[in-house]
Amino acid sequence: MKQYDVAIVGYGPAGATLAHLLGQCGLDVLVLERETAAYHLPRAVHFDAEVMRVFQWVGIADAMEPLTARHPGMRFVDRDGNLLLDWPRPPGIGPQGWRANYRFHQPDLEKLLRERLAEMKTVTVRTRADVFFVEDQGDRVELRFEDMSRGKVERIAAKYVVGCDGARSIVRRYIETGMEDYGFHERWLVIDVVLNKDKPELGDHSIQYCVPERPATYVRGPGLRRRWEITVRPDEDSAEIAKPERVWELLSPWLKPEEAVLERTAVYVFHSLVADHWRKGRLLLAGDACHQTPPFMGQGMCAGTRDVANLYWKLALVCQDKVRGAEAERLLDTYESERKPNAREYITTAVRLGGLINTCGTEAALRAALPTASGSARMESIAPPIGPGLGIGEKAGRLFGQPRLGDGRLMDDVLKHRFVVVAEQALAEGLSLPTGVGLVTTVTSPDAAEHLARLGARAVVLRPDRHTLGCADTPEALAALVAHIPLNPVKSQEPEMI
Repeated sequence: MKQYDVAIVGYGPAGATLAHLLGQCGLDVLVLERETAAYHLPRAVHFDAEVMRVFQWVGIADAMEPLTARHPGMRFVDRDGNLLLDWPRPPGIGPQGWRANYRFHQPDLEKLLRERLAEMKTVTVRTRADVFFVEDQGDRVELRFEDMSRGKVERIAAKYVVGCDGARSIVRRYIETGMEDYGFHERWLVIDVVLNKDKPELGDHSIQYCVPERPATYVRGPGLRRRWEITVRPDEDSAEIAKPERVWELLSPWLKPEEAVLERTAVYVFHSLVADHWRKGRLLLAGDACHQTPPFMGQGMCAGTRDVANLYWKLALVCQDKVRGAEAERLLDTYESERKPNAREYITTAVRLGGLINTCGTEAALRAALPTASGSARMESIAPPIGPGLGIGEKAGRLFGQPRLGDGRLMDDVLKHRFVVVAEQALAEGLSLPTGVGLVTTVTSPDAAEHLARLGARAVVLRPDRHTLGCADTPEALAALVAHIPLNPVKSQEPEMI
């Protein structure tokens, strides 16, 4: 029976991204996917700079960016089009080295992820592989799946199994976890169209139409793609409301049938759930398998990407025996303790927004919930820190920006998957670093000081996921912090100072 380091169940964006990251660390990875090919119609439509930075590590960011649309922000309006709430997104390149937000077509992303993964020798992908049995045997996990192309049952083993297999996750069933429910369960009709020609009056902003009897959302996609999400009333039949004639009736305030082609219509039930347990022994969950969110924050796929960015390097350290025994157990436990509070914050914010959108007296409710000095309502994007885990000190767990090096390259292009020290030159002088740890100083990076100032620190130790392990303001404190750095998750790395 062949044994892998990690078996990933599910080949959506979360599973494919995790496979890339683990493979780049040198692990032997198997991906098992029930379907033959990636879903060819739109699903997720938004990701942010933090996610694009992960795609930079994977190696697809430069190819993905031209396929995206500009996203200036979201506006909440009443039935007459009056602005109730403005949620702008900053233009230009931000601290992560990328624009704040992107609109995209999910099949474009999945195509890039799969094409690049096919080039990776350490990753094996099996499609039409229907997993039906998962057993944690203590020292490994055995999986059984049916190769549906042959009707043959196969067995494999892995050190760890990660369920990236969506809301109906089979891995979650074997973990036997409950789900914490935040009370949002609504049916919405999702309509994707391709315009026959551009219709500028629809605009680039996402628009939330706060009409209590029929809330709706408009989303600009790349090219001629546009999406509407329209609430389904309790007395309406899901099949009837998704019929073309009814869909065009609902779209009539914005669009005529001769102006576009219906690409996809589907009724979804939006949930707000977080799994009680994300790990049991050698079984772990990521993405929709462990959390589900209403769409109002645009964070569904983003949360899954954050999951795998937090998890991959921890699994790499453990699978390579660089962290062992009780220390390995503690390290893997930090995945849930760090990620769950962050995911929960996004979900509860989305639930709160959903409640405001649906309420009568929406304008007063928005102004009461999201006030500004002028009395209007304005929202800013949240960036909650991760929860307690590996961090040291009060500034641990913050997402750090990406300095640009003196030769113009972004830091992660040079020091991918490594722990990195970013420090004022005076604190870095004479600093002894473990093998494989990168060093960026205010001399070797023209904007390192700006990134440090944003955090209010003179030096910082960054984890491979670019959250802070901790901060320091003296050479002694920095040396003590460096002593907490474990080995790097990538095989055979030498020190590199920039």
